[in-house]
Amino acid sequence: MPDSNRQLTLGSPCMKTYFYAMRPLRALIIYIAVVFIGGALLAPWLYRFAQFFEHSLPQDANAPFHRFLDRSFLIFALAGLWPMLSSLGVTSWSGIGLVPPYGQWKKVFAGLLLGFLTLAAVAGTAIGCGDRTFTPAMDAHLIVATIFGAAATAVLVGTFEEILFRGGIFGGLRRMLYWPFALLISSMVYALAHFLQSAESGEPVRWDYGLILLPRMLDGFADVHALLPGFFNLTLAGVLLGLAYQRTGNLYFSVGLHAGWIFCLKIFGQLTVQAPRAATWFWGSDKMTDGWLVFLALAVTLAVFHFLPLDERRPHYTVPK
Repeated sequence: MPDSNRQLTLGSPCMKTYFYAMRPLRALIIYIAVVFIGGALLAPWLYRFAQFFEHSLPQDANAPFHRFLDRSFLIFALAGLWPMLSSLGVTSWSGIGLVPPYGQWKKVFAGLLLGFLTLAAVAGTAIGCGDRTFTPAMDAHLIVATIFGAAATAVLVGTFEEILFRGGIFGGLRRMLYWPFALLISSMVYALAHFLQSAESGEPVRWDYGLILLPRMLDGFADVHALLPGFFNLTLAGVLLGLAYQRTGNLYFSVGLHAGWIFCLKIFGQLTVQAPRAATWFWGSDKMTDGWLVFLALAVTLAVFHFLPLDERRPHYTVPK
């Protein structure tokens, strides 16, 4: 093919649109690769560094290796978030849904209430049907400590994950992709991050130990009972959170919804225990998200989500023409 024809072909409007639309996908793939590979390479060094403080901090030094792996992933996720967003054209905090909080607290509390009630209904049904029972050693001190711990975790994790997955990944992808497609991709990435399993091999921690464990963290995808409905529940949860961001124009309702879920999950997991011969495939375990009842609850929430009194806004980002 002559060079002039080749340049004309590569420079055609269709090809420009294609490469422009693929840019966020490339940025996301690179970001995920850096987080997982970089985290796997950093984790052994964090583990060895912790051994120097074994006498003063024995609990941290003797923690399982997967704890260091999780922290390494978090470090790279935070460090690489803004460069990824910058490559997608995000130049301000408002570009990821962090607008001034004035007048936004109603959205936070509305999302918090919806999230808590959604999973509280699942928890109440499981307890009422005898699948879960309250912890035998439960006392006032345990209840208070659990509530405060759950509240702190809900605020911190709910805020961080919404900034990362909704404001960052979904918000960045929808700047260049049709927003439902961006919503699906970001929700699956969110599910993947929570579906990874903790892995250990018992081998000495070498420089490549994290890389060795990476494939084993994906073993859940080979288990149909773990994949269905666990991965789909998490994807559906991501869709709900992304829709909240899309409709309200900021992250406040999403943060509240996410925090409400986490608060209920933490209390459920610590204050109840599984009854003998419980049908965990339907009711779920102490994680709750691995049961079909949660799938039904999230599906109902998604069905009525359209009728919630959120501030409707037209999509800001579509595929460039």
